[in-house]
Amino acid sequence: MIRPATAGDADAVAAIWNPIIDESAATFTNLRKSPEGLQADFAARGPAFLVAEEEGGLVLGFATFFQFRGGPGYARTFEHTVILGPAARGRGVGRALMEALMDEARARGAHSLFAGVSGENPAGIAFHAALGFKQIARLPEVGFKFGRWMDLVLMQKFL
Repeated sequence: MIRPATAGDADAVAAIWNPIIDESAATFTNLRKSPEGLQADFAARGPAFLVAEEEGGLVLGFATFFQFRGGPGYARTFEHTVILGPAARGRGVGRALMEALMDEARARGAHSLFAGVSGENPAGIAFHAALGFKQIARLPEVGFKFGRWMDLVLMQKFL
């Protein structure tokens, strides 16, 4: 089931997101997510922060979007994040989350959706390409993590 995140999902989302932050180059940040910070994000974004829940209540992953840049000129352009826990991978959960997220973005009048994907995440690039996102730029050495510089691949889909 895909549904908007609630305050009760904060621990589960943090448990999925923090290992990605700590152990992978899929994101350039090293700042862990707290349940309190996630609860604030859920409240601020409402149905723009979705979770995939398995029967029995296990949160398998999440997807969210937010304005690409500040200011009214960017009000219809959004960037998103989609992250799955290990139990969700290869089961169509990511696609289901993204389809629901794109539906919500369209309902909010979005013109396009961006993905900023680490150049060290070929699976993320392939996933977005399979959803119709096009690579529009590769920004060399803009992210720094684990003592090395990494490229950022920008992908876009018009909604």
